[in-house]
Amino acid sequence: MKKRDRLVLTCSCEGTMPVDGAAIAAAGCGELPEAAHQLCRIQLDRFREALETGRPMTVTCTQEQPLFEEVAAEFAQAALEASEDGYAPEPDLTFVNIRETAGWSHDAKAAGPKMAALIAQAAEEAEPFEIVSMESRGVALILGRDETAIDAARDLLDNLDITVLVTPGADVTPPRRNAFPVLQGRIARASGHLGAFELTVDAYAAPSPSSRAKLVFGETRNGAVSRCDLVIDLTGGTPLFPAGELRPGYFRADPADPVAVAQLVAKAQQMVGTFDKPRFINFSADLCAHSRNQQTGCTRCLDLCPAGAIEPAGDSVAIDANICAGCGQCAAVCPTGAAAYALPAVESLARRIRAALRAWYDAGATRAPILLLHDDDHGTPLIDASARFGNGLPAHVIPMVVNEATQIGPELIAAALAWGAGGLRILTRERPRHAIDGLTRTLSLMETITSGTGHAQDTLSLIQTDDPDAFEATLADEPPQAPASRASFFAPEDKRGLLTMAMLEMNRHAPEPAATIALPEGAPFGEVKLDTDACTLCLACVGVCPTGALSDNPDLPMLRFTESACVQCGLCETTCPEDAISLVPQLDFEAWEEPKKLLKQEEPFACVSCGKLFGTKASIERVQAKLSTHWMFSGPAGEQRRRVLQMCEDCRVEAAVNEGFDPHDESMRKVRTTDDYLKG
Repeated sequence: MKKRDRLVLTCSCEGTMPVDGAAIAAAGCGELPEAAHQLCRIQLDRFREALETGRPMTVTCTQEQPLFEEVAAEFAQAALEASEDGYAPEPDLTFVNIRETAGWSHDAKAAGPKMAALIAQAAEEAEPFEIVSMESRGVALILGRDETAIDAARDLLDNLDITVLVTPGADVTPPRRNAFPVLQGRIARASGHLGAFELTVDAYAAPSPSSRAKLVFGETRNGAVSRCDLVIDLTGGTPLFPAGELRPGYFRADPADPVAVAQLVAKAQQMVGTFDKPRFINFSADLCAHSRNQQTGCTRCLDLCPAGAIEPAGDSVAIDANICAGCGQCAAVCPTGAAAYALPAVESLARRIRAALRAWYDAGATRAPILLLHDDDHGTPLIDASARFGNGLPAHVIPMVVNEATQIGPELIAAALAWGAGGLRILTRERPRHAIDGLTRTLSLMETITSGTGHAQDTLSLIQTDDPDAFEATLADEPPQAPASRASFFAPEDKRGLLTMAMLEMNRHAPEPAATIALPEGAPFGEVKLDTDACTLCLACVGVCPTGALSDNPDLPMLRFTESACVQCGLCETTCPEDAISLVPQLDFEAWEEPKKLLKQEEPFACVSCGKLFGTKASIERVQAKLSTHWMFSGPAGEQRRRVLQMCEDCRVEAAVNEGFDPHDESMRKVRTTDDYLKG
């Protein structure tokens, strides 16, 4: 359905903010009735009348979204009951907040283009994502060092199947009644997730039933295995898992903090049943550049995953969707698109960015906007606090919610700049819940590229703060000048395709378009340098190249290179038997737009017997030169054998059979053995 068929219902929220209807209408966001004064109360009939039209609708209020959804549900039920065929379509509703993000601001009078941008991006439909289900039967292992673990077990006993494992040397009073097992042990290894934990226990022992003042444990053994659905860690020691707070089913609190322990117990009581979580990453193993022929290539995702959800799996890696916490760093740094974020898909997020920027300029803005990317849990409360108690967001800052700030990759940054963003700000917590090395690496790479294409030094910025005042201060700069020209391309569905197109378009519309930009080692773009003298055109590099950047020609001995497809995984370099390949990290925009580049080509060699083309002339001559001094290929008899080297495989076999050549014949043997000396 075309955008002009959409109804956009706006409201001044009892006159507390201006609504620039002209700017919103100019951006083509849809049909815009007069702004309401109190749409959620005395003018609620406007919403009911809009439902009667059956048209898709955007309501520019999220505070009263539950009320509007309730009214829409009542309308749908009434329509269903009145329908003759028992069918009535569900209302197509979209909600967007333009109050805290635009209207409640010291800059509100100039916020018309931003309101249009927010409305436009909200109308872009998000793609569905898969769900991962985990089942917990309530079998819980409580790890402890003192009575705190016993007390927690008593609190959880009515809801969970409890076993307590205390550390060796723990001072625990024997219970009057053994309502649950209390054992001793030390965790040596731990793996798994909610519903499927497996722990290896050393120093495992059961208590003596005659324990009096404290539990006394018997003979210990190592290597005991415990399987459970939940792990409740009250030891106060090192977490069992990397980024343990992100591991589903693993609960941890300091036993010295009774409030934290009580909160943990309250959460754990609810952990029985089936639990769903998004499949954050869509993974295509055939695109992965991790390994080929037992040679290791790309390890970018393995180096960054904070949850330990990624492991090598042959030529590719494997991502455990049950463990994955959705930080998105693997997808952000994956150069091939093998790992792609699904909440939302990169193409869906790119469409939202494009829609917002187009609406911004269509609404009549003359300065370039700053795109503020933030998550909902941390970023939205900061924006709300600024709007309610501070100056609010400047009119040139367009906020956009993403699931995780760390999911932002170079393709989205490049696309936003190409479509006309004056800069990007990525907001995270002052102390993120997990490492953000992938995001900082992405920003560092893109800062090198934007600097090389003439963009301002502050085009990209990472904001790490929990303070609304400090947050406001980072956005107080004057808006940048609008770019002289902007790209209008649509985002391709595949991540690598978006990356290639976005980089080229960003450079094409940059202040100072570049030809080549040198990049630091480890960058995912670059050139393959070939030592043509050393290369024998064995094409082993073509066989291991996961992206098709190196290719051959089935008709001629040839090696070709496509720079836009190269991800600098290094597999070709480590595989080449002649050490003829080296990598040069760079971004060569001209090479990205060129067809395949010829690295080396040789004349094929024709079989001296049948004329069939096989191998290359240089390789045959090289083999002949290396064997010229070998006893089998020297002298008059060796002349004919050297001729065999110039034959194709079929003719070579035929010649060997016809001439009766036997390399094991006694008369041919030149290596002396013990028998030779005994005979002498």
